[in-house]
Amino acid sequence: MNTKRNDIRNIAIIAHVDHGKTTLVDGMLKQSGIFRQNQKVEERIMDSNEIERERGITILAKNTAVTYNGIKINIIDTPGHADFGGEVERVLKMVDGVLLLVDAFEGPMPQTRFVLKKALALDLPAIVVINKIDRPDARVNQVLDEILELFIDLGANDSQIEFPVIYASARDGYAKLDLNDTSNDLKPLFEAIINYVPAPVGDPDAPVQVLITTLDYDEYVGRIAIGRVFRGTIIVGQEYAVCKKDGSIEKVKISNLFEFNGLKREPAESATVGDIIAVTGIEDIEIGETIADAEKPEPVPYVNIDEPTLSMIFSVNNSPFAGKEGEYITSRHLRDRLFKEARSNVSLRVEETDSPDKFKVSGRGELHLSVLIETMRREGFEFQVSKPTVIMKEVNGKIMEPIESVVIDVPEAYVGIVMEKMGMRRGQLLSMENLSGNSVRLEFEIPTRGLLGYRSEFITDTKGEGIINSVFAGFAPYKGDIPTRNRGSLIAFETGESNTYGLYNAQERGTLFIGPQTKVYEGMIVGENSRPDDLDINVCKKKHITNLRSSTAEETLRLTPPKEMTLEKCLEFIADDELLEVTPKSLRMRKAVLSRQDRQKMKGRTSKVN
Repeated sequence: MNTKRNDIRNIAIIAHVDHGKTTLVDGMLKQSGIFRQNQKVEERIMDSNEIERERGITILAKNTAVTYNGIKINIIDTPGHADFGGEVERVLKMVDGVLLLVDAFEGPMPQTRFVLKKALALDLPAIVVINKIDRPDARVNQVLDEILELFIDLGANDSQIEFPVIYASARDGYAKLDLNDTSNDLKPLFEAIINYVPAPVGDPDAPVQVLITTLDYDEYVGRIAIGRVFRGTIIVGQEYAVCKKDGSIEKVKISNLFEFNGLKREPAESATVGDIIAVTGIEDIEIGETIADAEKPEPVPYVNIDEPTLSMIFSVNNSPFAGKEGEYITSRHLRDRLFKEARSNVSLRVEETDSPDKFKVSGRGELHLSVLIETMRREGFEFQVSKPTVIMKEVNGKIMEPIESVVIDVPEAYVGIVMEKMGMRRGQLLSMENLSGNSVRLEFEIPTRGLLGYRSEFITDTKGEGIINSVFAGFAPYKGDIPTRNRGSLIAFETGESNTYGLYNAQERGTLFIGPQTKVYEGMIVGENSRPDDLDINVCKKKHITNLRSSTAEETLRLTPPKEMTLEKCLEFIADDELLEVTPKSLRMRKAVLSRQDRQKMKGRTSKVN
């Protein structure tokens, strides 16, 4: 018989990137008494991954729990970037309601729309939290109207539109039901969660069903499967069945069971309807599979994850410097690591290719793939990647390509250049509105291809004052050719070490990416040419020594500082016939064919064919 568990609530915090989700969870943890009074606590406690802390973004969905007035609130902090949308989608399956967090100045952004659409499709009630109301430029009432419009736009039903609104400052740790309230803590938020988010309902005596939505790994206990109990009561030490994605059934035994309390996982003997738990002892369980009753195994229907939009080739490093800086360099290392990632990173696809040294990796966007590259690099891997390419698909004989919805906030002075560049890249202007101050919001639809390589150009064009956000909007018919990079590469002529004299002569030809005393090899890219063609230059060239001295004494050679190339900038820069060599210590761009003679032969063959 179905019963209601009034002692528990399951919620997810969803929002656009940087609207304050992780900070709000910090505040809820601190005010629910999880930490001792004098305990030193880091900011953004939930962002435990090193890259998350550096970039100030959440990549992985995290679980935590707080207790308020004897009621346990399981909270899941989700990523705000569309590239990690797979994390958001599967997590919503675990909860009974969402906190939709919106910045009091920025208002609803592309990712707000994306995550809210997913939540409404699953019929989850939303509590709207307008955050950062302490901002001097906050426009609370306007933002509330925009949120209401968004709900109507997404086809919310009558009950979903009747959402409660909380006004908050996550950073300062207070929430209000009304802007004039004098509340100085998060109590109104806790009350709203308990009163508005439905308590879990299910039959604790029915055959067990636990849907696995997240995987973790521990050196000592192996794979940890995290999921929600939808039905029945799961007990440690008993035998259950795993309903696999391919329809097969596998018998397993639960060796350990944990519940969440604060940031810790605490051992438990059993768990029942509505509990969010972690189990160990099942080595090959995958996300989306169900732990079910051994006698009556029934899977829980699983949410479909949106498909990848970009792919890259990851290959074994075969440059002249291969194996000098990395710990894991073989194709076996690379293969094992990529397939391990695909098991827990649900939006990622890894496929074998004709070559045992190359793997096709597809993901949800540039950020999704660059975070994987950066993570592997820090783990000691050495490998090469190709330029990201957009995944096309054919529908009724028509070529369809992924389209992004883009929102750009820029000072008025830069509107012209942004519209010109977006137009060149097949972007279509949907709307334009003035924000407070002299800021303008532009909304575009643009092919994913058009956005590749645009972000760094955008930052330069807007002198760092513009904000660009995008989210996958769907597939549309192919929009035609888009002009790509119009400048060639400066390529090292020989293997050696760069010096001031060689670089001084080379810098007249374009922009350099390296400084003196940099080890280079033939075919390595050392800069950007000021013309469309590639140019081989000798950056290792030394000055001939003669016994004649200039009467004006030799002038000191002045070098322009090299352009710093980050991982994202390198991925944006490389052309189709170029690769990026990634090692724990270096990022080197190179030609796929290193030998100058071989490249000239290939060019000759191509021009004959044409």
